Amino acid sequence: MKTLSGLNHLFITIFLHNFSAVMVIPAITDVTMSALCPGRDECSLAIYLTGFQQAIIGLGTLVMMPLIGNMSDKYGRKALLTVPLTLVIVPSAILAYSRTRHFFYAYYVAKTLIAMVCEGSVPCLALAYVADNVPEGRRASAFGILSGIASSAFVCGNLSTRFLSTASTFQVSASVAIASLVYMRFFLQDSIIDEQLTAPILTSKGKPKGKGKDYATNEIPSKNVQIFKSAPSLEDMLCLLKSSVTLSQAAVVAFFYSLAEVGLHASLLYYLKARFHFNKDQFADLMVITGIAGTISQLVLMPILAPALGEARLLAVGLFFTCVHVFLYSIAWTFWVPYVAAMFSVLFVFSQPCMRSIVSKQVGSCEQGKAQGCISGISSFANVISPLVFSPLTALFLSERAPFHFPGFSIMCVGFASMIAFIQSLMIRIAPPIANEKVCNSNYVDA
Repeated sequence: MKTLSGLNHLFITIFLHNFSAVMVIPAITDVTMSALCPGRDECSLAIYLTGFQQAIIGLGTLVMMPLIGNMSDKYGRKALLTVPLTLVIVPSAILAYSRTRHFFYAYYVAKTLIAMVCEGSVPCLALAYVADNVPEGRRASAFGILSGIASSAFVCGNLSTRFLSTASTFQVSASVAIASLVYMRFFLQDSIIDEQLTAPILTSKGKPKGKGKDYATNEIPSKNVQIFKSAPSLEDMLCLLKSSVTLSQAAVVAFFYSLAEVGLHASLLYYLKARFHFNKDQFADLMVITGIAGTISQLVLMPILAPALGEARLLAVGLFFTCVHVFLYSIAWTFWVPYVAAMFSVLFVFSQPCMRSIVSKQVGSCEQGKAQGCISGISSFANVISPLVFSPLTALFLSERAPFHFPGFSIMCVGFASMIAFIQSLMIRIAPPIANEKVCNSNYVDA
């Protein structure tokens, strides 16, 4: 399967999953505020709880992303995709039933625990699946199309929320999540499943030299042991990053980009609600604008610009406009400024697919899951730190206790984090792709 047409079932699965996930985003702020602070436009408790949830989720994904990516190299992308696609149904189903305070807390706990395992795993596995099945020269365009599919789902999901009641929003979300799981199980073909590989993906010192069935029987008595041995250690991740200067630079960009992205998401909706009294419908309008601009960019502009400019230059362009749009949010002086800022997504959406494409070219085909999982793990570490920094800052500057009047101060600090990512991206020099055989063989060389 070497052409983009062979990825159609993956694209449909990702579309349905993202459609379900994004539908609840415009509504969840109002649901949270109604459950915790009825009748108010500013609620420090809601901001703190959201920030705490994101930090806990980031801590979980910091551990799980490298493990899931690495396990998918051994057990197949489809098997690992089944887990998050199944679990994400539960939180939406809870709020589809009721949105009272007690059910909100049940949703909050379920969402936190499930997201610790599942957050980010679907895009991570989808990226690895694309890398498995698309030649190196076409990966940037393929990653752009995958991001474009996600953006189109973002548009459709938010547009649906704009015209649905809050109760119907969560009911439709749960139904589409079920459809995504069923479609994936029936139609998606697996790309990697190596039943002959009996050694763990990451070997350790003193590995026995036995091979084949005897080694499998004598040294690895149960699948559970093998699963936990598939978890890459910190030393393994550092070794992977040190293997390529380009990969290390991409990891730094990923950290600060995620720091800014999560900080913006943790703060923006509460900031807009307090500053301009936005509600579910305005949030949906804003996200539809962002999604439409991003979809057009990724499906039309990126396949043209990526071969012409290269991933490194396009990454820098995307990060530059990320800075611009964040700073514009922070100084918004009237209600229409956020809509203008949202239009910059036509340019800043290049960042993520370009970064992932750069990473994919630094490892062989047998290490795509490990590499993407490593970058996702680094992003997850940023996800832990970001809410702990930006949520208290947002709550402080939206309250009457602010040391000076600047409601968008926390958003501006997010812009400084994205600026660091932009500066680092200017230093990236793309190294030649690593040969598949060399990298694959390195998995089995003793340290």
